[in-house]
Amino acid sequence: MTVVQRLDIHRRDRGERALVTLVGAIGPATAPLLRAALEQCLRDGVTGIDVDLTTVGFCDSQGLDVFLTASQHADRAHAFVRLHHPCAQITRLLAVTGSASLLSEVPGASPSADEQQGGGGLVGAPVVKDGIRLRRLTRWQAEDLSEDIADLAVEPVAGLSASTDRERGDFLGRLVISARRPGFALLVAETTVLVGCAFGFPVGPGARSERGLQESVQRLTGCARFLLLTQVVAHHHAQRRDIGRRLQQRLLADRRTALGVALIRPADQAGQAAFESWGWRNCGEMVGLPGLGAPCVLVLFQENAPVPAPPALGPGRA
Repeated sequence: MTVVQRLDIHRRDRGERALVTLVGAIGPATAPLLRAALEQCLRDGVTGIDVDLTTVGFCDSQGLDVFLTASQHADRAHAFVRLHHPCAQITRLLAVTGSASLLSEVPGASPSADEQQGGGGLVGAPVVKDGIRLRRLTRWQAEDLSEDIADLAVEPVAGLSASTDRERGDFLGRLVISARRPGFALLVAETTVLVGCAFGFPVGPGARSERGLQESVQRLTGCARFLLLTQVVAHHHAQRRDIGRRLQQRLLADRRTALGVALIRPADQAGQAAFESWGWRNCGEMVGLPGLGAPCVLVLFQENAPVPAPPALGPGRA
């Protein structure tokens, strides 16, 4: 049986730089498409080409030749080509052929579009443990992979249903709204496929739309700044409890916040149970938040971070 190779190529320009996200495999059938895409970037005057290989499972010698040729052409035009987040097979290919200089991690390499947070600063390197990699996505990448992330978030069902479509739409809406917030951060956990994600944004003094929440959480916990965790998904893997915990703790560390806050509907017993299994503390319902009713407020402190002594409050109405 002949396996048909497929390679999807997504390009996003930012100033004189371009982020090229690849999905699929790079081989005899798809290398010409990649070559054309990279050459078009150079013809358009792009001075930096960042190639995201996160969702590329294989690259052969023809694909490597495309990258090397594009890099040589870029050098002559005072530009560059950098490869980001290759899988193990591509990493070995680059190593044995002496082509590791294409990687973004080499000493002296310029920060790429994939490594830059919307407001500046560097995204931490992917962390791999037990075959599961945690990786931050930029806003660009989050938008490109939003449908795949939504597939992860909505439990698979037999056929389509109005309920599933509504849940999918609600999830994508939360992702879009969160991605517009300053400091937005999204982490994914992946093996050869996505197995988890978590995203949110920091809230601190002076926040306009979350002012009431910020003041209430500060009174409750003693923390004036926290990460509002919009969504955590980790239910398609045997290690889902550990994946969820690692995603949340890495997100807090990446955004340099000691406290995570999540808002959950009181009727969502399954959601509350999942968060509590990850170490969150349920502080009860919080009234007076505009447009949110009276959600349950759950808090999680970063591991090894000093925990302030909050007022004694048991479950109830904060």
